[in-house]
Amino acid sequence: MGRSPCCEKAHTNKGAWTKEEDDRLVGYIRAHGEGCWRSLPKAAGLLRCGKSCRLRWINYLRPDLKRGNFTQEEDQIIIKLHSLLGNKWSLIAGRLPGRTDNEIKNYWNTHIRRKLVSQGIDPTTHRPMNEPSASQQSKEERREKCPDLNLDLRINPPYQQQKQQLFKTGTLCFACSLGIQNSKDCSCTNASTNSGYDFLSGVLDYRRLEMK
Repeated sequence: MGRSPCCEKAHTNKGAWTKEEDDRLVGYIRAHGEGCWRSLPKAAGLLRCGKSCRLRWINYLRPDLKRGNFTQEEDQIIIKLHSLLGNKWSLIAGRLPGRTDNEIKNYWNTHIRRKLVSQGIDPTTHRPMNEPSASQQSKEERREKCPDLNLDLRINPPYQQQKQQLFKTGTLCFACSLGIQNSKDCSCTNASTNSGYDFLSGVLDYRRLEMK
């Protein structure tokens, strides 16, 4: 079962409050306190809904209400609290004595929000509008940490012509025949050709020559 209505709305006044109604509400709360808003209208002699009495008192008739425009300091507090709490206006109003949650919400939507947008700041995230999102930043960070690796590996064939020429001329030394490159004991007459010598194929060709 749902919650029962706070009053008989068919027999209550609606619309703007009159000065007489305001005086009745203020006089009753000064004498008896706020108490239960369900029973307050009848006790105060008001043909109003309990919710309407509560909003009228909190937003307009409280003696500690702060009138006038918001100051620059209040603007900074609202922006800071909104970045931490979001649209929790009642919590924000608790940090601004004399201001109501409804008043702060309306002021945010009509003034502060537009002010932040004009400054290039997103009023929801409180970050620059041209700043990449968190997902884009995480992708860029992963790319920086793990750069693309070039796995295109190739195995070049042995230099057949150079080897054949070495064997024909007989200028292949013992160190090169064993596949030892850049050896100090190298005595080949054409040392520049040793840089491309392949170790495994060189040993096999050397063994074939011995068998012949």
